Amino acid sequence: MRYVRNVRILGLAAAGMLAVSLGACSQSQPETAVSTPSIEEKTFQLLPAQATVTAGFLAGEFVNLRVSERVEQGTGKVVEAPKLLGSLKLKNLSTDQGARPVAGQVTYLDGAGQPIRLAEGRGEPSFTFPYYQDRLDPGATTTASLDVPFPAAALKEKPVGEVRLELSYIPMPIHEETLSVKVGLSAKH
Repeated sequence: MRYVRNVRILGLAAAGMLAVSLGACSQSQPETAVSTPSIEEKTFQLLPAQATVTAGFLAGEFVNLRVSERVEQGTGKVVEAPKLLGSLKLKNLSTDQGARPVAGQVTYLDGAGQPIRLAEGRGEPSFTFPYYQDRLDPGATTTASLDVPFPAAALKEKPVGEVRLELSYIPMPIHEETLSVKVGLSAKH
């Protein structure tokens, strides 16, 4: 996958302090400005921004895939490390089987298919499905939000070539059967 850089500037207003005069004899105090560094949010759109995936009888679609990081304007100091954002929409294509989506694990690969590791302490690039989602019945859909760590190296020296998803779900067979038992009435009272 290639990425396109889209930069959005978020300005933080410089805060000023106003001296208030006290007493009967008021004098003007000069205004003192305290500056707050501006934060720049850099957004990198992954191409394609939408991708179709399948896992058994579940079909999914990644939607609006992008990478976001926040840096201090001017110094370039990273304020918030890069993260992968977007959504995964899943649909159950089965006619006779349900599933309980549990979690997903994202792996980043470079152009040669080698894993790109996250920096120490960044956490796991994993997500869970809504806890209230008991079962995904045939024809039903569900969505999980992606907000997982993204390797900083993939934005600089080692571009990401592929995003791999390991999806955990529990298949739940749905069977409907009709049972009948032959019976008769006895003539005894």
